[in-house]
Amino acid sequence: MPYRIIPVTPFEQNCSLIWCDDTKEAAVVDPGGDLDRIEAAVAAAGVTLTQILLTHAHIDHAGGTADLAERHGLPIIGPHPGDQFWIDGLAQQSRMFGFKPSRTFVPTRWLGQGDTVQVGKLTLEVRHCPGHTPGHVVFFEPVSKLAIVGDVLFAGSIGRTDFPGGDHATLVNAIREQLFTLGDDVQFIPGHGPMSTIGQERRTNPFVADKRFG
Repeated sequence: MPYRIIPVTPFEQNCSLIWCDDTKEAAVVDPGGDLDRIEAAVAAAGVTLTQILLTHAHIDHAGGTADLAERHGLPIIGPHPGDQFWIDGLAQQSRMFGFKPSRTFVPTRWLGQGDTVQVGKLTLEVRHCPGHTPGHVVFFEPVSKLAIVGDVLFAGSIGRTDFPGGDHATLVNAIREQLFTLGDDVQFIPGHGPMSTIGQERRTNPFVADKRFG
């Protein structure tokens, strides 16, 4: 699955542009802001943006969603309904963290465990991974063995759980049941920082490592 990582917002959030090589249909995952930068990446890739995908509704991941959807007439896919209160609070989040004003929105389609999302001829599997937020989801493309995991798992770390609706034990359980079962050779794009592999994190991540390794 072709992709391009586009760092956006003062939090350097990894917004991702993904597309189908056959159809050139594309989706942007987590457009937190800096829409001109995202649109420039779409133009440079020579693809047609057809939808917005959201892993969760924190401001750095979802802050630009309403404006991007309105500009291009795009459907908003995700996250899980558990993040409704975060969507409702986007304006407050933007003030709290010093972001540009952000508008709320209504997802075209909510997502849940076991759902799939089509991007051209690509089929993304949806896994519900609560703990960082109640409605966090992960997108996995099994042919290329690439996952987009938002703020669930990072290289050497895991997502924060001290925000409203967060829970450490729930997050650790989601990582072990929903991500570590994908296979060690799966690469993932986290919401911040460098990419890693499931195998690397399963063996060495100090928060969730399999104690039989490392």
